[in-house]
Amino acid sequence: MNHPFRNIARSSVALCVAGLAGAAMAAPAADAGREASVPRTDRHDWIVPGGDTDHTPRMIPERAEAPSGRVTVLRGGLVFDTQSLRVAPGSVVMQGERVIAVLSPDSTAWPADARVIDVAGKFVMPGLIDMHVHLTYPDNATPYDVQAEDADGVLRGERNLRWFIEAGFTSVRDLNGVGDAPYRLADWAAEDAIAAPRVFTAGHIITGTGGHATERPVRPSHGPDYAWERNGADAWRAAVRETFKKGASVIKVASHFAPDEIQAAVDEAHRLGLKVTCDCETIYTQMAVEAGIDMIEHPLPRTDRTIAEMAQHHTASVPTLQVYQNVLDRAGGFWGSTSRRFTMTSDANFELFRKMKKAGIVMGVGTDTIGDANRMIPNIYIAELKWFVKGGYSIPQALQAATLTNAKLLAMDDLIGTIQPGKLADVIVVDGRPDQDIDALRKVSMVFKDGRMMVKDGAVVIPPHVPVPLPKPSPAEAP
Repeated sequence: MNHPFRNIARSSVALCVAGLAGAAMAAPAADAGREASVPRTDRHDWIVPGGDTDHTPRMIPERAEAPSGRVTVLRGGLVFDTQSLRVAPGSVVMQGERVIAVLSPDSTAWPADARVIDVAGKFVMPGLIDMHVHLTYPDNATPYDVQAEDADGVLRGERNLRWFIEAGFTSVRDLNGVGDAPYRLADWAAEDAIAAPRVFTAGHIITGTGGHATERPVRPSHGPDYAWERNGADAWRAAVRETFKKGASVIKVASHFAPDEIQAAVDEAHRLGLKVTCDCETIYTQMAVEAGIDMIEHPLPRTDRTIAEMAQHHTASVPTLQVYQNVLDRAGGFWGSTSRRFTMTSDANFELFRKMKKAGIVMGVGTDTIGDANRMIPNIYIAELKWFVKGGYSIPQALQAATLTNAKLLAMDDLIGTIQPGKLADVIVVDGRPDQDIDALRKVSMVFKDGRMMVKDGAVVIPPHVPVPLPKPSPAEAP
């Protein structure tokens, strides 16, 4: 889906590409439409074509800038086209934060001073996207007295983001955390000021009094620092506005709620141009779908009627099967929670996944990395992809879900999810063939986000600080 106003100086990009066009790789074949379409509620029609906005669904206008700086070329790799699902030899050319060309393997149509990196025999693909993370939640190593501190949450989040970027993730969707920490991490990641993927954040969960993540016994991560309890449609509408003001780029709600509350939240979020996702189950999933929710998280129980209505209303799903498998493997079930009043089994969770796939529901890939689950990166994500394959996806289709489909669910597929001229240069290099063996994703050797090399040889690259000169000579330096 093309949104020209989002791409910085399209005409400038076109000039850069024009001289390379003769050597460019062929366009995707006619069967490229195998990936299902994802309807979206957005504000694209209101921005002047050629104008630029920030790289989130919030779409805050920014000054347009043409690609500049040294050209970087990933030469001779196997380039994965997430639209056609084809793999072909080629070279990816990047300048500034953009991809400016994808060339055939025999072409050298790039500037003489370009930085050329030989990736022959390696797999080149768009950066991975995780649609459900919790960057700032406490883990078993977090002292109780700092679990509700923004400062400690930021530090936990920055550590977890480093693990994500090292594993090849260039975007993550954070679906609540402590205080204002998620918003600040999103700001710093957007500026490439920390080694981190791009962060799309919900900030606080919105739920009814005693709803999910607020139930007793109250503890720091199940209290007002992480989730907002609101009652009444007006209060839910106000909560959406408040999270938007703080910096949310997606809204997350959770059961329980009344019909007018979920309707108000969805209506207000869509009016602001944001998508809404829901951690809800049973009757609440039905209510959320009827209210026009965009996505449902988790493999929580719902009726066949609800699944059919999800398909009818184009309601997407982020099933997060593996994190609940972790719960089942560790504890045998989800116990002691008033927001989980149902029986959970591995077979039931997987059967729900199969029903949704059969119904044609678009599904994204997410892990729900609560607490110590962050330490399982990337294993937990690879396991989630294997659930997709077990459920009927081919391996290339699972990789497509991890990139292009996730980008569509974020309303960001005009900028990320594929390697194409004009899109953001979020590119990873893998020492292996993940299109044949998903476990090869453990061998990410290079990561580029916004065209900047953030990982080399599997480790984060931190450029040296360049001191800013003094505004005038100091007394000791004066003649």
